[in-house]
Amino acid sequence: MTEYERTRTMPALPELVFDEAADTGRLDAWMPRDLHVRVDDPPAVTVHEDRSGADERGLLRALRDQRRMEWGTRDDGRYAGWLQVAGMGAGASQVTIHLSFFGGTSAPTREAVEQGLDESLARLEEQVRLRVENSG
Repeated sequence: MTEYERTRTMPALPELVFDEAADTGRLDAWMPRDLHVRVDDPPAVTVHEDRSGADERGLLRALRDQRRMEWGTRDDGRYAGWLQVAGMGAGASQVTIHLSFFGGTSAPTREAVEQGLDESLARLEEQVRLRVENSG
């Protein structure tokens, strides 16, 4: 198993950050640019990857009371991940994304995964910033 994790602090309340992250209609705004999620019959989703042109059957759950999202492959259990939003006080939040690739998986390179995590967190922070600015 190979695991990756990144954390980023965002200047917004955890409820607002989680609402932005968990909005299934806006996942493309912060997820890696080459992944596109189509919600089927929740928690079932289909993830399209531009690079390979492949569609992958997956699961996506938003646990609002825990401010946590969980996802993974639906058929073979070779990939899973989660996002957790924690309040830090003074209107700030900490967002952690964790990815796990299980045995025999042709996982992307370490560099690609780490870059994707960093870019996704930066894009999520930008979406949160825009939401705060537009609501105030």
